[in-house]
Amino acid sequence: MAFSFNANHSEVLSLENLTKQQALLVSYEIVNQLGWNIHHLSENGIIAFTNRGLFSWIAKVTIKINDESLSIISESVGSEMIDFGRNKKNLRKFTFPFYDLRYLNDTSDLQERYEALKPLLDTTEHAELKEINNENAPGFLSLFIPKEGYFITPIVILLNIAVFVYMVLYGVSVFMPASQDLINWGANFRPVTLQGQWWRLFTCCFLHIGIFHLLLNMYALMYIGILLEPLLGKTKFITAYLITGISASIVSLWWHDLTVSAGASGAIFGMYGVFLALLTTSLIEQSARKALLTSIGVFVLYNLMNGMKAGIDNAAHIGGLLSGLIIGYAFIPSLKNKENKKLELFIPVGLTIAALVIIGIVYKSLNNDIVVYEKKMDEFAKLEKAALKIYNLPNGTPNQTILYEIKESGIYNWNKSLIVLKEARKLEISPKLFTKTDLLIDYCNERINCYNFIYKSIDEHTDIYKDSITYYDQLIQQTIERIKKQ
Repeated sequence: MAFSFNANHSEVLSLENLTKQQALLVSYEIVNQLGWNIHHLSENGIIAFTNRGLFSWIAKVTIKINDESLSIISESVGSEMIDFGRNKKNLRKFTFPFYDLRYLNDTSDLQERYEALKPLLDTTEHAELKEINNENAPGFLSLFIPKEGYFITPIVILLNIAVFVYMVLYGVSVFMPASQDLINWGANFRPVTLQGQWWRLFTCCFLHIGIFHLLLNMYALMYIGILLEPLLGKTKFITAYLITGISASIVSLWWHDLTVSAGASGAIFGMYGVFLALLTTSLIEQSARKALLTSIGVFVLYNLMNGMKAGIDNAAHIGGLLSGLIIGYAFIPSLKNKENKKLELFIPVGLTIAALVIIGIVYKSLNNDIVVYEKKMDEFAKLEKAALKIYNLPNGTPNQTILYEIKESGIYNWNKSLIVLKEARKLEISPKLFTKTDLLIDYCNERINCYNFIYKSIDEHTDIYKDSITYYDQLIQQTIERIKKQ
């Protein structure tokens, strides 16, 4: 499998007993037998193009003939970086019959056949073939330039890069953006997304959590775009990309309570899902299908397994992949009947409407308890701050004032905190948040017990409660550490 910025394969053949003119004639006849389209024919060689199949790229074949040798190169046309050995196969189709004809003993009629060919030769001053090299091959920058068959992919890549650069210019970290920065720029976060900010399902697909996240995603997008966009075309490709991206976001929203989700990986997994669906059909040539299934399958499985690590939103990956598989199968009728313009239009439009309806229903059905929970936590934080004010009383504060603050501000606010936390525990929240809430309830009870012993110690002017106060202080610190781990 070739992998370069211009997939190609070249060979040099010895003419042996053939003259330059005879080699040209033999080459011309082989090219005609193969059905290649001749673009240029001169005494120095031939430039021809192979035919395009439903999932075949056109290859440019350049044959340059010198006095003692023949150089031939087959190179992919357009944006193809991966040829899966096609260019090498093209040369084999040419070189095997050329070897056979090169050793023919009877060459008596070759000159006569060459004379018949001469009127077809280009004899203008521009007829000289260029040396076979890669000087004119598309370079790295060409991967970011929209062209026929590779139009939407570079635009999406540039848009993602532009958003990232813009974020960095406004102070967001290049390597590890803060969660709040991501939320401010449009990341998917259930407490805010469900508060009417539905547009985050879309905007989160163009944000990335650091430059390495961006580079990995853009490489994966470039790879699948080169393979898939020529087959789907612009309309179906962008339709699939956006639908799978938003589908990935809604699955992430459904699965996670408090995860900040960002990145194009959900949409990229969606495009791989589309491609996997097409690979199970006869739309793609059988010679390429096995290699593609292996490479794409390994990529998907590896990344799904890697997504089980902490900090990776595998729910978005799975949501994108599954929606991509559905869309891929939905595209098959239009791909098999490209001449049917109504079908070409109906399927992308129909998929978009259906997807938006389903996503809207799921969005509305998601409970908003996590938002309520967050508000309860904000209320608890304020009560906790008020309850802890006794530790900020200045030295020399009268005992009566301290006792009043302990009872009317401290214990009072801890009891109010218990009410808030017990209300929060009744909400539909994740097991992790249930555990955290239970720990906070324990924390409040420990604070109340500690405050009561402090109150008694001051009120009774005694140290007999010192050990109890120390005990609860240690218990409080242990509970705080457990809460932090949550």
